[in-house]
Amino acid sequence: MRKYIGLVFVLMFCFASSLLVSCKSTKTGLSEGNAKTVLSADKIIANHYSNKKEFSTVYIKASANYRDDKQSQNVTAEIKIKKDEKILVSIRFLGITMAKALITPNEVRYYEKINGNYFEGDYATLSQWLGTDLDFQKVQNMLIGQALDDLKRGKYKTTIEDKLYKLENTSDSNTVKAFYFEAEHFLIKKQEISQPSKERMLEVSYPSHKEYNEAVLPLSIIIEAVQKKGKTNISINYNQVSFNEELSFPYSVPDGYERVNID
Repeated sequence: MRKYIGLVFVLMFCFASSLLVSCKSTKTGLSEGNAKTVLSADKIIANHYSNKKEFSTVYIKASANYRDDKQSQNVTAEIKIKKDEKILVSIRFLGITMAKALITPNEVRYYEKINGNYFEGDYATLSQWLGTDLDFQKVQNMLIGQALDDLKRGKYKTTIEDKLYKLENTSDSNTVKAFYFEAEHFLIKKQEISQPSKERMLEVSYPSHKEYNEAVLPLSIIIEAVQKKGKTNISINYNQVSFNEELSFPYSVPDGYERVNID
C-alpha cells in the first residue's frame, strides 16, 4: 500500500471537488488530423509548443481509476497548479480526504491516511524508488498535456506511425523515448519512456483535448506503468477546469503520522 500511494502521487493520478465555476471553452473535443507527410523534428516541435498555455493558475476537478494486479479503486480528486511553482493534490474517497501532496520544483511532500504515513524528499530519491526519472516540470507537463521532456534539447528521428507523427529520441542507448502527435494542432497523443534492459516502461496517452480561452488541455489521461513486478493502470477524467483564480495551497501533516524513509 505504501508504494501504491507514492506512485499515485508522483505520477499524479490524483484529483476532486470545490465550488469554483469552470471556464467556458471555445471548443469541446478539439478536432485532430492524420499525419500524411513526414515533417522535420524541428517543425513538429515548434508546432507543438505553439499551443497556448497562457495561465498563472489552474484548478482541476477530476475522477480517476487506479488498477494493478491486485486491486482496483475509484476516487475523486482536486488538483491546483500555480504554474512552474507548485502543485497541490488532494485525493478523496466518499468525500473523505485520504491523501494529499504538495509538489514544488525542489521537493515532494505527501501524506496518506490509511497507514498514517508521510514523506518529504527530493526527486532523485523518488525517481530511484519508482524506477522512472521524474521532476516537477515532467509532472506539470503531464497534467497539462505537454511533452514530458523539453523537446528542444533532444535529437529525434521522425516517422509516421498509426497516422501520428512520431519523434524518437536517439541520444540515449539505455532509455528509449518516443512522442506521438496528431497532425492538425500537433497535440501530444502519447508519450513512452522505456528501459528495455530493466524491463521498465511508462506510457501516457491523451485520448482527447479541449480548448479553453487560456489553454488547450487534455480531457482525459491514461497512464500505464510496467515493471518486473507487474502493471499499473491509471485513468483520469478532467470534469471541470478553471483558470487564473486566487488559489490557496494548504498542507500540513496530521499529528501522529509516521515518516516514510526510502532507502
